[in-house]
Amino acid sequence: MIPPGPVRLAILDFDGTLADSFAWFCGVLNGVADRYGFRRVAAHEVASLRGLSARDILRRLEVAPWKVPLIARHMRALAARDAAALTLFPGIPAMMARLHAGGIALAVVTSNREDTVRRVLGPALTGLVAHTACGAALFGKARKFRAVVRASGVAPAQVLCLGDEIRDAQAAAAAGLAFGAVAWGYTTPEALSLARPAWLFETPEAVTAALLARQTVG
Repeated sequence: MIPPGPVRLAILDFDGTLADSFAWFCGVLNGVADRYGFRRVAAHEVASLRGLSARDILRRLEVAPWKVPLIARHMRALAARDAAALTLFPGIPAMMARLHAGGIALAVVTSNREDTVRRVLGPALTGLVAHTACGAALFGKARKFRAVVRASGVAPAQVLCLGDEIRDAQAAAAAGLAFGAVAWGYTTPEALSLARPAWLFETPEAVTAALLARQTVG
């Protein structure tokens, strides 16, 4: 669903939406697989995994459900260790600055750690973020979305969640919020389109154009 009027709050995912961390993720994944006893990923499998949901990936890699929180915690620690090597996608700083200047409040909801998010964003962009909810469980973003919306005071109909994974779309739907998918992250645009997002954005500049255009609606 496209918000009927202006977007007053944009809730941003971090990995794959703001931060270009997919190559890093692939680089550490097999070491994590060895540590936690799930199936390693061959190079030729990566493309097919990008077309799957997080639940389907876990099944494909034969990850025991009880190990998921342990693996997520370990991945967060690795990301914190390697934060200096993580970078933002081109166009993200300008997107965040323009949305903020256009009167759209920014929030970040992520499974990653807050210290990692702050280091990668840097002080200037961190200062633009009004609400942060980090450390979300792999399938626990809906609760974080609801908490951020309550804290913001913005009506749910004026909120857009921006993310790059099917689980982001599912969490937004569970929280009763509109979802905008980004084509540059972990999941393929073709797979994301099946989740029926309000928008499927090809570039950060497209996000800015669409959301600022809504500021004159209603």
